Amino acid sequence: MKSGTVAVIGKANAGKSTLVNVLVGEKVAIVSPKPQTTRDRIMGVLTREAYQIAFVDTPGIYRHRNALSDVMMKTTKDTARDVDAILFVHDGHAGLREDDIALMKSYASLGVPMIVAYTKIDIMPKENIPADVKALYEAGVTADVYPVSARKGQNLKKLEEGIAAMLPEGDRLFGDEVVSDRSEKFMVAELLREKILLKYDEEIPHGVAVVVNTFRQREDGVWEVNLDVVCEKPNHKAILIGKQGKALKEVASFARKDMEKFLGGKVFLTVYVKVREDWRDSARYLKEFGYGEE
Repeated sequence: MKSGTVAVIGKANAGKSTLVNVLVGEKVAIVSPKPQTTRDRIMGVLTREAYQIAFVDTPGIYRHRNALSDVMMKTTKDTARDVDAILFVHDGHAGLREDDIALMKSYASLGVPMIVAYTKIDIMPKENIPADVKALYEAGVTADVYPVSARKGQNLKKLEEGIAAMLPEGDRLFGDEVVSDRSEKFMVAELLREKILLKYDEEIPHGVAVVVNTFRQREDGVWEVNLDVVCEKPNHKAILIGKQGKALKEVASFARKDMEKFLGGKVFLTVYVKVREDWRDSARYLKEFGYGEE
């Protein structure tokens, strides 16, 4: 059978995490329309009778602005050099620019087999697709291009088979029951961060980290989860909490429902907001919050 690891690479908001979730068939990565949604390497495992694909979702590529950004971009580059194949995800709806082509060519030059998923075809003019594919080939991007829609499920089977064809022959890397390398503890923190990304505007979500203080299942089966939301400024804390705590209660309620669905049981959730000024540029806090570590 075919088996191997596939780095999922692309610009921020290209739809990488959504595509991985749909291909794997379960939610292994949070999604939002904002950059910096994915901050870590997150593996999603797809197992078929003839092949097993271990997708490694990576942070979206964008300009560096702080130490956290540097860590995220290093994670993406290091991952691309340490896999069996690359799935480059391009947002077809956003169009095709010179920097998109240059980015694809830079990853293709690593010598790792690469395939391109041209996403969001359900919300763009169909006539743009062949023109963009032609432009890629004329620019020297020799990777096969698969126009797909994760939301509508269009052309995903062909993409999956194309990815599998690039992988080496070998035994399965994971048991059939494994869908992710990330722990339940990691995911409950991510589910809260996802709701923060969806709820708040502008800079606040980007300056937030979620720290797990308590994660345990009591004898009565209830999951006890205590989380800290860390932000960078006192006024951000006030916005996160909201008037009489309304905003934070709303976010926590939405997150708790997803946690209960994910864990398969009732969750008793408590959330506090703390300020750690400029934590995204602090090596100490980055390490403390788990960024840059496998």
